[in-house]
Amino acid sequence: MHLEASFDLDFSLCCGQVFRWKKIGEWWYGVVGAKVFKIQQVDDDLYFQGVGEAFVKNYFGLNDDLKQISSSVDKDAYIRKALRRFEGLRIVRQDPWECLISFICATCKNIAAIELMLRKLSSSFGEKKRFDEMDFYTFPSPEKLASATIAGLKECGLGYRAKYVQATAKKIFEEKIELETFKNRPYLEARRLLVEFPGVGLKVADCALLFSLEKMESFPVDVWVKRVVLNHYADHLPGVLVKKLSTRDSLSSGEYKKINDFGRNYFGPYAGYAQEYLYHYERTEH
Repeated sequence: MHLEASFDLDFSLCCGQVFRWKKIGEWWYGVVGAKVFKIQQVDDDLYFQGVGEAFVKNYFGLNDDLKQISSSVDKDAYIRKALRRFEGLRIVRQDPWECLISFICATCKNIAAIELMLRKLSSSFGEKKRFDEMDFYTFPSPEKLASATIAGLKECGLGYRAKYVQATAKKIFEEKIELETFKNRPYLEARRLLVEFPGVGLKVADCALLFSLEKMESFPVDVWVKRVVLNHYADHLPGVLVKKLSTRDSLSSGEYKKINDFGRNYFGPYAGYAQEYLYHYERTEH
């Protein structure tokens, strides 16, 4: 498939929004829902096997007008550097269930540990698929994780997160909750509903909203984004808040909301794109 607009596959898969992709040789291999597929980029062409063109376009956000989005969030010199450095990075459309559980698991973990945890979870509770003479595993269903034991989940490295994953899976399975329907709700309402799930705080909810529920105004705040805001946007926040934030890594819910509100108000309807560029730039350049 020939690309008509800017896209960088490596940037999009290596910026901390997805955890179950693996590069083998020149190909990226991934499992999305029940589909196993591989994809590679050669200049302005994408080659893929296992899925169709429409799926690839939707999953990798290729229908997003990245030129217009970049122009919309290009508010200052700092984000301009990030936009230039990672041109072609796009927000991926993940499966909402997998995305939500992934970010519950991601709490207080680095990316390598998250990837290992999710790999163990999938191989223990997902379904095996054979592709290119290799074994892959689908992400376990809500029913599977609802019936898993806490001990079994802890064997996958989840630690204290095991009880949250099991409880959220039970709630979704037993109440027959369709996370896809959250796309139809306003951002703040969808976030309020997500934080009712065990183990889902504001940051996990915002990640699920941005990376799987098409809420492009969502602005997740973690230690890297907090650092960006303090170092480059402190003059947009009250001085008292900046002093408080400078003394510790953790954020209260109120402090989180203030930074989140700043990001959404300053960068506008595509604040989530701004966040991802800033997050990845801060993480890799410093």
